[in-house]
Amino acid sequence: MNAATAIATILATLLVGAMSPGPSFIMVARNAIGLSRRDGLATAMGMGIGGVCFSSLALVGLYSLLQSVEWLYAGLKVAGGAYLIYIASRIWLGASAPLAFPGERAAGRGDARKSFWIGLSTQLSNPKTAIFYGSIFAAMLPQHPPLWCYFILPPAVFTIEAGWYTVVALCFSSRRPREVYLNSKTWIDRVAAGAITALGLRLIFTAFKRGV
Repeated sequence: MNAATAIATILATLLVGAMSPGPSFIMVARNAIGLSRRDGLATAMGMGIGGVCFSSLALVGLYSLLQSVEWLYAGLKVAGGAYLIYIASRIWLGASAPLAFPGERAAGRGDARKSFWIGLSTQLSNPKTAIFYGSIFAAMLPQHPPLWCYFILPPAVFTIEAGWYTVVALCFSSRRPREVYLNSKTWIDRVAAGAITALGLRLIFTAFKRGV
């Protein structure tokens, strides 16, 4: 497989992976519905930057490192699971608190910045994403890819990740989904917190099982 074909295959695989439901999808959708479109888009940008970080690390051999240093792989899973549980606890505790929406475009600058960092940290806290990136790159890229791959792949990955989650943010920030959220905020937040907790616990419980 030549480098151009490998990159096209990698990007298509990453798009399918991004579209699979997970903590990133939940976080973008919740921020877009429960806060504002601007917050949802900021979260999507954080996801995109997280993808760039993972793709850059994958290019320099992250997969090989995690496969050879078992304790590092397990530690990343435990730390990522713990962080997801922390995020879920914050969502659960705030589930019954009312939200005020002064207007979609009135969201504060600090809120958007916070949403960006939540998106980035949620993406980076999931070691399964690191393994996913690393394994795909290791399996599909030539052992010594041409120099242009190092310049093309990171921005292409950002376009895939941020582009998909931007679509999610735009879809979930329209008026009707927001009204549904406001009417059922407590239960929606608790379901989201439960789903994120389950993902975090699964990471922790499978930390010392290879190939899970």
